[in-house]
Amino acid sequence: MRKSKSGETEVFVMDTKRALSYGPNPVHLADWYPADDPASSPLLVFFHGGGLEGGDRGNGSDPVFSELKARGISVLTADYRLYPAARFPDFIQDAALCVSWAKDNLPHGPLCVGGSSAGGYLSMMLAMDERYLAAHGIRSQDRRQIAGYFCDSGQPTVHFNVLRERGLDTRLIRVDEAAPVYFAGPVADPEHLPAVALIVADGDMVNRPEQNRMMARTLLHFGWPEECVRFTEMKGYGHTGYNYAAGPDGSLVYPPMIEDFVRFAAKRAEKDKD
Repeated sequence: MRKSKSGETEVFVMDTKRALSYGPNPVHLADWYPADDPASSPLLVFFHGGGLEGGDRGNGSDPVFSELKARGISVLTADYRLYPAARFPDFIQDAALCVSWAKDNLPHGPLCVGGSSAGGYLSMMLAMDERYLAAHGIRSQDRRQIAGYFCDSGQPTVHFNVLRERGLDTRLIRVDEAAPVYFAGPVADPEHLPAVALIVADGDMVNRPEQNRMMARTLLHFGWPEECVRFTEMKGYGHTGYNYAAGPDGSLVYPPMIEDFVRFAAKRAEKDKD
């Protein structure tokens, strides 16, 4: 922890905590970017992309997470098991374990789960297949436990590398227990549903925009309130190309997008405290 000054008031600013162990596997490591007052700040557990076969949590100084931290949102970004060593559903189980660990071990306000590309797929799977978080005593579709899911360009159908694991053509569209949309159905408690953000680019991977539109429409069709389901198509970008892109003023595009959603989800979750 380092001390800084804000006007006449001294505040303590927590530095990023690297390589926190959230589970028994050597790959189960996460970096925590705590906001200045983490106990009352929203926490986003974020999973990286890379097709379930590449990518990592970063080096502890990611500009997006650092900006979110400065904006008052804590971020925990985690590694998880990957192909070729992993097999379905190892990576989803790792994601659920990480969320559970964060919930139990980090000071936080409302908790959100998110990720980009493969991380978006993991986030969708946790949101829709309630068994993964239920194994840790967490109700995935109860905003009092998980305020929202930020699913950036995830695959709502069976992930292409899960298809590869099965020896199938990765272009195939399959919907089964490895597909988030497979679990979209009647909801038991619509009053307490979390918020869901589905983000794609207009120049995204083949079928990715269409599949995410289908996911959004399916949730609405089954009674998710319109305010809960946000579909956004980013104009002028390829797959996740906006993640580290700068806007006309030179500032990063992604952090305010994430902040807007997380604060919206957190505000909805905090209603239940009244």
